[in-house]
Amino acid sequence: MDRAIAKSRFVRISPRKARLAAGLIRGLPVAQATLQLEHSQLKGGRLLKKTLDSAVANAERQLDAKRENLLVHEVRIDEGPRMKRAKPKNRGGRHPFLKRTSHFTVVVTSA
Repeated sequence: MDRAIAKSRFVRISPRKARLAAGLIRGLPVAQATLQLEHSQLKGGRLLKKTLDSAVANAERQLDAKRENLLVHEVRIDEGPRMKRAKPKNRGGRHPFLKRTSHFTVVVTSA
């Protein structure tokens, strides 16, 4: 089974939100997965589409596969490093919060 992989790292979206978009495309043909991501209102869908397009381009170039014959085999959203930030609060205090990042991995296979 031939596979093509694309990774996007340090994407500025929390993994929990990105996994909502990843659930939309698991196991679908590439044409349907692209359509799902284009018409979803999720920020994760827009970001994940770039990684999916890269995986498809890798498959076309490395495996000589046609776009119509490709399936989304695996979509993995892993947690990246967290940026630690703080906002000033009353009486000289501070309120910390985390800006989360994600690592996307998309694997496509020929059907």
